[in-house]
Amino acid sequence: MANVSPTRGDITSHPDASEMRDRYARVLGGRDVALVDGPVFLLGLYCAASPWIVHYTTSQPPLVTHNLIMGIAIGLLALGFTRAPERMYGLSWAMCALGVWMIISPWVVGESPDAGVVWNNIIIGALAVILGLVCAGTAAKASSRS
Repeated sequence: MANVSPTRGDITSHPDASEMRDRYARVLGGRDVALVDGPVFLLGLYCAASPWIVHYTTSQPPLVTHNLIMGIAIGLLALGFTRAPERMYGLSWAMCALGVWMIISPWVVGESPDAGVVWNNIIIGALAVILGLVCAGTAAKASSRS
């Protein structure tokens, strides 16, 4: 019987090897910040749930709605970063803006917030700014390679 099973060999001598390598690099190139997508999603989830975690649903009703909407927005950005990173990392600057807004929102949206509410939003905002800068820096690095 003839040996018809394919033999595994080195494909570096294949005529299309360099083209295949370039194509795989383009496809995987947008995934440089894959480790940031999860923390961004978790930050959005925490932001949305924080009024109930920190227990200020009755003392700061406007901030409850505000943090819920902001958490959903951050979570949607994270899902977008995961789904289409090459298109969405341009919005990482918007995430930085959301972070700055989260820092000042207790005084703008809230009514004489206590220290727990203020620190909660400052920490969420600072993390959003940091993660947004990481995404923006990585997107800039990836676009300069192209």
